[in-house]
Amino acid sequence: MKKLTVATIVCALFSVAASGGTIEMKVYGLVCGFCAQGIEKTLRKNPATEDVVVNLANKLVAIGTRDGQDISDAELTKALTNAGYDVKGIARNQRSMAEIRASLKAPAK
Repeated sequence: MKKLTVATIVCALFSVAASGGTIEMKVYGLVCGFCAQGIEKTLRKNPATEDVVVNLANKLVAIGTRDGQDISDAELTKALTNAGYDVKGIARNQRSMAEIRASLKAPAK
């Protein structure tokens, strides 16, 4: 039983480490669809980027990273600041991009 538990924990840790993560940023200065397209184009140039979601209403920029890859906070901040935006916060999590998209489409309670 103890070996099974240890094996389960080890497998879980490897699956989390191997999967790409999600970076969510609060970005100010987003005012139009052109802003969203520009940010998406800029972030997709990074080889670690797998997917990007930009939501103007929530001032949210979310980036799904490729397995085993990451983008530093400094690199993200520099890219968006150079494009004229103000990054107010960066959070990393394991929430999928599908979950993020679904939460943005859900009606407010």
